[in-house]
Amino acid sequence: MDNYQIARRAQIGVIIPSTNTGVEYDLQQLRLDGVTWHPSRFWIELRNWSDEVSRSGDDENTVFERFLDIMRGEIPVSIRNILSAKVSHIMLGMSAETFWGGLEGNIAFEREIRDQIGDLGLTTGAGATKDALNCFGAKRISVITPYPQVGDDNVRRFFSDIGFEVVKVKGMNRPSATAIAETSIPNVIDAVKEVDGDDVDAIIQCGTNLSTLDLFPTLEHCLQKPLIPINIATVWHALRACGIDDRITGKGRLLEEF
Repeated sequence: MDNYQIARRAQIGVIIPSTNTGVEYDLQQLRLDGVTWHPSRFWIELRNWSDEVSRSGDDENTVFERFLDIMRGEIPVSIRNILSAKVSHIMLGMSAETFWGGLEGNIAFEREIRDQIGDLGLTTGAGATKDALNCFGAKRISVITPYPQVGDDNVRRFFSDIGFEVVKVKGMNRPSATAIAETSIPNVIDAVKEVDGDDVDAIIQCGTNLSTLDLFPTLEHCLQKPLIPINIATVWHALRACGIDDRITGKGRLLEEF
């Protein structure tokens, strides 16, 4: 027997924006023996999008794209840092960038990450939600996001590119990176109501700083369909990729059934 006790089954590195508190909140609700999560932050320079709109005179979509452009240059440093811990898998705790440019953009983005992490396994929000939806056999989906219209357009493009019919996308257009975590429960419920319908097989929530872990499992019972938070999709994907097949109850159907 090896004489150490730290994370015998998996040590998962989590790449998150410096402004993000939602990912860690969700991870702290999911304690599994032998599994540890190791966040590595990358700096977010452009944090307050509404202030930047006022300062620059640019519209909210242009500002959001500027935010992503600046962010891209910071990600490699956080990956470099977590690789020094000899983690067993990399999970991206960000979502907008993984959908950007549709399937083509996703492939290019993942290629850049894989070039840096080598043979380590990789979990992204886009890939994890695709696999989760396929588990449920969903074909027609709706999505809620904290993004402005340009973010919603890229989410719709990605899911359409990979063969899903996107019925509705509701963007809550939060004013800053940190405001995403402060989205009220009534606002989330209203967004879910707006995108739901008899023609919707499943609902996805994007935006990793928007925690819906405490809310979506109950709404699944109410609406009688899968509701998949992106953080739960990435956690599920990362665990299964590491060979960890534990079923976790009370955190939604994805972790309970697959």
